[in-house]
Amino acid sequence: MKNQKVFVMGHKNPDTDSICSAIAYADIKNRTTQTKRYIPRRAGQINEETQYVLNRFGVQPPAYLGNIGTQVKDMDIRPKPDADRTMSLKNAWDMMQNKGIVTLPICNSEDELEGIVTIGDIADIYMDTKDSYLLANARTQYNKIKDTLDGEVVEGNGHGYFTKGKILIGTADPEMMKNYIEENDMVILGNREEDQLKAIELNVSCIIVGMNIQVSERVIQKAHERQIIIITSPYDTYTIARMINQSIPVNYVMKKDNLVTFSTEDFTDDIQDVMIKHRHRAFPVINKRGKCVGTISRRNFLDMHKKQVILVDHNEKDQAVDNIEKAEILEIIDHHKLGSLETMKPINFRNEPVGCTATILYRIYDEQRLEIPPKIAGLLCAAIISDTLMFRSPTCTQQDKIAASALALIADIKIEDFAKEMFKAGSNLKDKAPEEIFYQDYKKFIAEGNVAFGVGQISSMDEEELQEIKARLKPFMVSECGRHGISRVYFMLTNIMDESSDVIYYGEGSEEMGKLAFQQDPEDECFHLKGVVSRKKQMIPAMMEAAQIMANDFN
Repeated sequence: MKNQKVFVMGHKNPDTDSICSAIAYADIKNRTTQTKRYIPRRAGQINEETQYVLNRFGVQPPAYLGNIGTQVKDMDIRPKPDADRTMSLKNAWDMMQNKGIVTLPICNSEDELEGIVTIGDIADIYMDTKDSYLLANARTQYNKIKDTLDGEVVEGNGHGYFTKGKILIGTADPEMMKNYIEENDMVILGNREEDQLKAIELNVSCIIVGMNIQVSERVIQKAHERQIIIITSPYDTYTIARMINQSIPVNYVMKKDNLVTFSTEDFTDDIQDVMIKHRHRAFPVINKRGKCVGTISRRNFLDMHKKQVILVDHNEKDQAVDNIEKAEILEIIDHHKLGSLETMKPINFRNEPVGCTATILYRIYDEQRLEIPPKIAGLLCAAIISDTLMFRSPTCTQQDKIAASALALIADIKIEDFAKEMFKAGSNLKDKAPEEIFYQDYKKFIAEGNVAFGVGQISSMDEEELQEIKARLKPFMVSECGRHGISRVYFMLTNIMDESSDVIYYGEGSEEMGKLAFQQDPEDECFHLKGVVSRKKQMIPAMMEAAQIMANDFN
């Protein structure tokens, strides 16, 4: 059965290739693997171009997953037994012993948590031998007393409750009993009829008779007249006295206020300090519907199940979903340079020098002899068109063109017409805030000397729109520089039709690095780069080399 989830994900600030490749590879894996369920997810907001593509082919966008760290639901949660507030302490104790648990969640009929009982709480009651009013204060049901003593209600309403009086053992002379037995008390007696009748005369609420002694009809009749409960038990007087406190309901001892609970959605990094602070043996777990599903303890951290993930279109830690180091990476499918991700064991890592991850997936479909559904073909074709800027990017290879042509036939689209529609949808940026534009396709890089810089990019066929966006982005970049440990920020405004890019920048050393990378001086704080449209192949390698030169000069 496909009961184990594996998430297939692209990078943060996902582009069309990142989203569409995740959807396609999940389709491939689900059709070739029977033991796991592969689910596409996204690590960021979908841009307009990608949304247009998904709408065009009638495909739902992957759900958002911004953090892939381990959560409480990834632990082996100990299922809760069926325990309610009316059960006796004896039943609770027996349940905890049989299940090997030290904390028992008490829930109502809707599985909503009402309180918890611990072994320590029950032990405290066992040790409290001086409170003779304990059963009355706890409003103990007579049937619970009967069950605890393995007895039988031979007279009276067992569904009633003992609410007044104390518990005592009647061993004195009947005439002496009146000196210490009061109305509504519960009395443990032996086989003497005169003692039993005297207790009835004193109007006790309940008589308990041990050793399975048969009570006379006369006593039963007198008790019936005064609505007094008679319980018989096979145990001796000492055993009855020792066990009777176990009959009180857990409601009396359970903790109801200020309960420390965790949600199934809580991240384990966030709950460890809470566990250390409170030092409880176990903590109740509540699911998204407000139902208690069980308990966890510190021991559960030892056998925690990491989330499993397949990464597409990236292999840089800084570009990956948050907490990627806490997940188990199973595979990587990518077309970028080798990055900073590390794994605990060998994995399937497919990295090819093509213009788009979707081109690799087209080849995998062919290798697996899988028919490509028209919708998936449309997504993959769109990804190739987007990543290669309709084959204008220097990253574009012959394999990309062949794959796109074949996929266009399956999807029944004309590449040039579709590309114009797609780029038009993606370049509609007039109503967007500068922050949205800046982070629409943004990546962080680490260069020589541990220099962190970020590069964003947008592509448009409208030069006027690009110039307007440039003016809006410049002041925004000033506020963004320094965030997330980044000291230099750059932004590429790429003109698809003109096959050129304007690069604006901000941050200490950003202009110097740009001069070294592009071998030119800026004009109006902007580098004008003819023939440069690819961030991956044309811009980043040159910037990495420039950063290394600067680091060497500094040293």
